[in-house]
Order: sequence, then C-alpha cells, then structure tokens
Amino acid sequence: MKKTLNSKSKKSSKKADEFLKYMSSLKMYDLTQRLSVHTPPWPSYVPLSIQYFKRIAGAHMGQGANGQVITTSNHVGTHIDGEIHFHASGRSIGQVPMNEWVGPGVVADISDEVSDYSLYTPEMIMDRVEVKKGDVLIINTGYHRYAWDQKGSDELRYFVRHPGPAPGFHKWALKMKLKWIGVDCGSADHPMNTIIRKWHPDAFLAAEKSLKEQFDGRGWDEVFPQDEYYQVMHLKLFPKKLVHAENIGGEIAKVSNKRLYIGLFPTKGIEMESAFCRVVAWDHN
Repeated sequence: MKKTLNSKSKKSSKKADEFLKYMSSLKMYDLTQRLSVHTPPWPSYVPLSIQYFKRIAGAHMGQGANGQVITTSNHVGTHIDGEIHFHASGRSIGQVPMNEWVGPGVVADISDEVSDYSLYTPEMIMDRVEVKKGDVLIINTGYHRYAWDQKGSDELRYFVRHPGPAPGFHKWALKMKLKWIGVDCGSADHPMNTIIRKWHPDAFLAAEKSLKEQFDGRGWDEVFPQDEYYQVMHLKLFPKKLVHAENIGGEIAKVSNKRLYIGLFPTKGIEMESAFCRVVAWDHN
C-alpha cells in the first residue's frame, strides 16, 4: 500500500520546491581575483609558490597523479583578514561560524569620485546605495582595474596609491554593525596609514600635498593622528569582530550599487590568522 504525504509534508515540499526554483533563478557573480604565482602579495609578505612533487607520468618520485606543494602567506589575492591577524585574543578563521560570512549586503561603486590617495566617506557610499545595519559592505573604488591580471595593471597604484577611509569612517562602520567589509584594492586602510608610508616616502609627500588641498592646508598627521589612525581599520575594528576582505575583483563592476546576497567562503583553518577566500554575490534580477 502506497504511503501518501500528509498536509504538513505537502506544504513543506511545496515550500522547498519554491525555494529551489527561486534559487535557480538567481544570477551568481564571482567577485574573486584570479590567483597565480604572478599575483603580488601585500608588500613584504611571502608570495604564492606552487611546485609539483609528482606527475601523472611518474616524474618527481610518484606516478599516476599530479600532486603539488604550495607555499604562501595568507595575504595574496582575494583574502579575508581574520581577527587574530592583529588581535591576539580574537578568533581564528576556522572559529568563525559560517553565518558570519554570508548575508544581505551592498556593493557601493564610488569609482567616479576617487583617485590616487583619495579619501572616501560614509556619505559617498550612502549616496550611491542604501546601507542597512548588519549589511555586508563591499566598496568598489575602481582600483581593481589596476590588479595584476588586468590590462591596466599597475602594482604601485594598486598597493601604494589607492583610496582609503576618511577620518571617522571606522566609527560609522561600527555604528552600522557591518557584518564585514570588502575592498577592491590592496588594503581597507589608507596606504599612508600603514607602514607603506615609510617604505614610499615620495608617495607620502604626494598624498600629503593632495590632503592639504582638501583640508585647508592641514597635514597628514593633523587629519590622521597616528596614535589613533595607524592601521585603524585593522587595530580598532578587529577586536570588535569587524574584519575585512581585500583584493576583491572579478565581476564586481557588474553588481555596482546593488543590494545583493553576498557570501564569503574561506578555508576553515583552525590556526589561520587570515585565509584565501571566494567571494560571490547573488542577484535576483
């Protein structure tokens, strides 16, 4: 005798079918930069190295399958900075629940308002797209076009001259309780609020000149007191469990100024301070 579904089971099955149909209708975008031995790491970090230790034909002490050994730091290509990258008592990547990496969010395209050494503000972002409390926020500065795998590749502009947050941006991010932040350039901090300032003194002079033109002659240390703003997006936010992904790219230009469902998928490394990740966005249109 055949068993028939009861009313509750039928409703559940119908909802599941509707959910699967809806999910099948979504367009998925990959916001991840391509990864290669040519991908430059953040300055001073170990680059990616890939070596075969065995090959299908049997070379290198093995046969029947290709096998590789990978040596790298975690800060190459699209990656998520973990809490313990700068906060010793924070959580490692593998200790963060998966639901903290996925959720509603926006991609704010401010690329037409920023240039070398520019500052971006919360107002610039909110003028382009509605940001809600608890959102994932990805900022499209336009500097992904200078990434290593682009025709206009410019490693110095990508890591040394990219725009960064204006004074007070980190406080706004905390007030908004953002889930995580993503940027399409070398760092979520302004490069002149990192050690790059000392490594590239000529760039710092150029950045300060640009800043003085915007801030009535005030210099960098007046606008950004270093005891408060040195790597502020790392040092002040990571203890609050607000971390960020860097080197986002891929199809980011296709989802500009949209509300989306965004997912970040890192390696579940229990000891890892940061990790390579895949960043994707789903759009219902």
